[in-house]
Amino acid sequence: MFASAFDFQVTMATVLFILGLVVMAISIFILTRQAVGRGVQTIAEQTTKLAEKGITENVAGLVGNASALINSLNDLAKSNTGIGIFLVFLAIAFLTTAYFISANLGIMPS
Repeated sequence: MFASAFDFQVTMATVLFILGLVVMAISIFILTRQAVGRGVQTIAEQTTKLAEKGITENVAGLVGNASALINSLNDLAKSNTGIGIFLVFLAIAFLTTAYFISANLGIMPS
Protein backbone atom coordinates (compact mmCIF):
# COMPACT_ATOMS: atom_id res chain seq x y z
CA MET A 1 0.00 0.00 0.00
CA PHE A 2 2.80 2.43 0.88
CA ALA A 3 5.96 2.51 -1.20
CA SER A 4 8.15 3.45 1.76
CA ALA A 5 8.12 4.37 5.43
CA PHE A 6 8.37 8.00 4.35
CA ASP A 7 5.06 7.76 2.47
CA PHE A 8 3.43 6.16 5.51
CA GLN A 9 4.68 8.92 7.80
CA VAL A 10 3.53 11.65 5.43
CA THR A 11 0.10 10.01 5.23
CA MET A 12 -0.03 9.66 9.02
CA ALA A 13 0.89 13.33 9.53
CA THR A 14 -1.73 14.43 6.97
CA VAL A 15 -4.47 12.29 8.50
CA LEU A 16 -3.65 13.51 12.03
CA PHE A 17 -3.62 17.13 10.86
CA ILE A 18 -7.00 16.81 9.13
CA LEU A 19 -8.45 14.92 12.10
CA GLY A 20 -7.14 17.65 14.43
CA LEU A 21 -8.82 20.35 12.34
CA VAL A 22 -12.13 18.44 12.27
CA VAL A 23 -12.09 17.82 16.04
CA MET A 24 -11.20 21.48 16.68
CA ALA A 25 -14.11 22.61 14.51
CA ILE A 26 -16.50 20.28 16.35
CA SER A 27 -15.29 21.50 19.73
CA ILE A 28 -15.67 25.15 18.72
CA PHE A 29 -19.18 24.37 17.49
CA ILE A 30 -20.08 22.69 20.80
CA LEU A 31 -18.67 25.52 22.89
CA THR A 32 -20.27 28.30 20.84
CA ARG A 33 -23.60 26.50 20.77
CA GLN A 34 -23.39 26.26 24.56
CA ALA A 35 -22.60 29.97 24.86
CA VAL A 36 -25.18 31.10 22.33
CA GLY A 37 -27.89 28.62 23.38
CA ARG A 38 -30.32 30.79 25.27
CA GLY A 39 -32.89 28.04 25.58
CA VAL A 40 -31.31 26.63 28.72
CA GLN A 41 -31.10 30.09 30.27
CA THR A 42 -34.74 30.78 29.45
CA ILE A 43 -35.84 27.51 31.04
CA ALA A 44 -33.71 28.24 34.11
CA GLU A 45 -35.21 31.73 34.48
CA GLN A 46 -38.76 30.45 34.12
CA THR A 47 -38.06 27.64 36.60
CA THR A 48 -36.66 30.14 39.09
CA LYS A 49 -39.81 32.26 38.76
CA LEU A 50 -41.91 29.13 39.19
CA ALA A 51 -39.99 28.18 42.32
CA GLU A 52 -40.45 31.67 43.78
CA LYS A 53 -44.18 31.48 43.09
CA GLY A 54 -44.27 28.06 44.75
CA ILE A 55 -42.51 29.43 47.83
CA THR A 56 -44.93 32.36 48.16
CA GLU A 57 -47.95 30.07 47.74
CA ASN A 58 -46.54 27.31 49.99
CA VAL A 59 -46.46 24.64 47.31
CA ALA A 60 -43.60 22.44 48.48
CA GLY A 61 -43.75 19.93 45.62
CA LEU A 62 -43.48 22.66 43.02
CA VAL A 63 -40.39 24.10 44.69
CA GLY A 64 -38.74 20.68 44.92
CA ASN A 65 -39.38 19.88 41.27
CA ALA A 66 -38.18 23.31 40.16
CA SER A 67 -34.98 22.88 42.17
CA ALA A 68 -34.39 19.48 40.60
CA LEU A 69 -34.88 20.97 37.13
CA ILE A 70 -32.42 23.80 37.83
CA ASN A 71 -29.82 21.30 39.07
CA SER A 72 -30.32 19.16 35.97
CA LEU A 73 -29.87 22.19 33.70
CA ASN A 74 -26.66 23.14 35.50
CA ASP A 75 -25.34 19.59 35.10
CA LEU A 76 -26.24 19.67 31.40
CA ALA A 77 -24.34 22.93 30.88
CA LYS A 78 -21.30 21.60 32.74
CA SER A 79 -21.21 18.35 30.76
CA ASN A 80 -21.48 20.11 27.38
CA THR A 81 -18.69 22.50 28.35
CA GLY A 82 -16.57 19.60 29.57
CA ILE A 83 -17.02 17.72 26.31
CA GLY A 84 -16.07 20.82 24.31
CA ILE A 85 -12.93 21.43 26.36
CA PHE A 86 -11.91 17.76 26.13
CA LEU A 87 -12.26 17.92 22.34
CA VAL A 88 -10.11 21.07 22.24
CA PHE A 89 -7.31 19.25 24.08
CA LEU A 90 -7.72 16.22 21.82
CA ALA A 91 -7.45 18.44 18.73
CA ILE A 92 -4.32 20.09 20.13
CA ALA A 93 -2.81 16.64 20.72
CA PHE A 94 -3.58 15.57 17.12
CA LEU A 95 -2.15 18.78 15.65
CA THR A 96 0.97 18.59 17.82
CA THR A 97 1.57 14.97 16.85
CA ALA A 98 1.16 15.83 13.17
CA TYR A 99 3.64 18.67 13.58
CA PHE A 100 6.28 16.48 15.22
CA ILE A 101 5.89 13.75 12.61
CA SER A 102 6.30 16.38 9.86
CA ALA A 103 9.26 17.99 11.63
CA ASN A 104 11.05 14.63 11.94
CA LEU A 105 10.60 14.01 8.23
CA GLY A 106 12.30 17.25 7.33
CA ILE A 107 9.15 18.59 5.67
CA MET A 108 8.76 21.47 8.08
CA PRO A 109 11.55 23.57 9.56
CA SER A 110 11.99 22.84 13.25
